[in-house]
Amino acid sequence: MGTENIKIAVLCSGGGTNLQAILNAREAGLIPDGEIVLVICDRRGAYAAERARRYAVPVTFVDREEYSRKEREERILDALSECGAELVVFAGFLTILSEKFTEKYKGRAINVHPALLPSFGGEGMYGLHVHEAVLKRGVKVTGATVHYVTEECDGGPIIAQRAVCVEEGDTPETLQKRVMREAEWVILPEAVETVCKKLKGERIE
Repeated sequence: MGTENIKIAVLCSGGGTNLQAILNAREAGLIPDGEIVLVICDRRGAYAAERARRYAVPVTFVDREEYSRKEREERILDALSECGAELVVFAGFLTILSEKFTEKYKGRAINVHPALLPSFGGEGMYGLHVHEAVLKRGVKVTGATVHYVTEECDGGPIIAQRAVCVEEGDTPETLQKRVMREAEWVILPEAVETVCKKLKGERIE
């Protein structure tokens, strides 16, 4: 068991660009210690599901319109248990999970956030809302953060951060694209490998 790859489940709500970054990195040999065994989407129309299928990764849907938040969480926990997931990656996943979940996957769940936490984090800070807030505040530098998921929204220990300059004339959309390209898609695969290596080491101990 010690040398087998860490089984990764990725949770997505939308287009799945961060999922794609992980799939690309895995294909390029940059995540030698982990493999994606499941993608979970909380929206039936999420393009992330299509990306997963291209790589023959199974997809489970826990649609917001079909299930309450409590039911979604139960189904997510069941799916993770069935596939034997050891690391859970939140990649643009908008369902907030309870303390029951965060306790069960303590040290084994990570999230990518499109800002330099602790700035521009917390409830309601996701997607374009983050970049709108950054531009409104007038800061010159933003970026992305990968952190462990805890019961505090966006408050878990930081694994990696990367800064990105805010440019003159930026809109929330142009800033979002630059942060994805220059920060999220770089540090998320790196953080996935870092945590996989750590979990593998703990397995052997």
